[in-house]
Amino acid sequence: MKSPLLSLPGAVPAEGVDEGVAAHYGDLFREQRALADGSGFVDLSHRGVVTVSGEDRLSWLHLLLTQHVSELPPHQATEALVLSAHGHIEHALYLVDDGETVWAHVEPGTQDALIAYLESMKFFYRVEVADRTDEFAVVHLPAGSIAEAPEGVMVRETPYGRDLFLPRLDLESYAGKNGPAAGLLAYEALRVEQHRPRLGFETDHRTIPHELGWIGSAVHLQKGCYRGQETVARVQNLGKPPRRLVFLHLDGSEVHLPPHGTELRLADEGPEGRKIGFVTTSVRHHELGPIALALVKRNVPVDARLMADSTAAAQEVVVEP
Repeated sequence: MKSPLLSLPGAVPAEGVDEGVAAHYGDLFREQRALADGSGFVDLSHRGVVTVSGEDRLSWLHLLLTQHVSELPPHQATEALVLSAHGHIEHALYLVDDGETVWAHVEPGTQDALIAYLESMKFFYRVEVADRTDEFAVVHLPAGSIAEAPEGVMVRETPYGRDLFLPRLDLESYAGKNGPAAGLLAYEALRVEQHRPRLGFETDHRTIPHELGWIGSAVHLQKGCYRGQETVARVQNLGKPPRRLVFLHLDGSEVHLPPHGTELRLADEGPEGRKIGFVTTSVRHHELGPIALALVKRNVPVDARLMADSTAAAQEVVVEP
């Protein structure tokens, strides 16, 4: 779904899974600084929007999600995962309840599969699941923003900012009153700085929540059964995850950033050394320079110097080994 804000001056379209919104509007670092200062907004209208309504919505979702939501207070934001039977991450939902309906935004293009799963689990519960992507666009206001949400718009407020579920038809008029717009690259740079994982970037087909630090923020350890819980409990109580998320400071002399999937090796072992992980997201930050998130094997020493292809990288611990 192509955003009308791609017609704004300087807009450069994003690619891949983020196609449909602007990567930037001509000045990446200015846009980052604006967001860091609490100004402007980010067009996330390519993300999927799913609602769940009905009397049983919270108790029903509580049985399916990794988060404790049976008593979720109205207007309190949370996030949750859907796991496979083996505990691997399949979906990430960013939730808020308005007292009658749960609103969630999800990764672009994942809403159909999520809704299919939810529909298959309805049974006798009094719930209605709907894809609202055609009707509502997600707009992100950064932390510290003093911009007011339009009356009647559902807001999901977090420590990182506010997500608005804005009627899609109002997107252009909202942008005209609440600029400047910041592109997705600026948003992603701050996400990496904040060590926040993203489905499809920091995850692959075998990622479990412990590897990314999603225990607590998206996975509640003191709740009843849900699909994949046995794996979560076993790793939490009896072992360690096979991999861990790290934050990387990349060599600033390199012209190109190592793309997603770039293999990581120990610098001491040289270019023919064994693979010990891969880059998940790399960005240019307005203060920190080139930085990245990566997944590495749990036993990689925390002070080991790494190489992402030909780019030197120093790691910081995000998930403890």
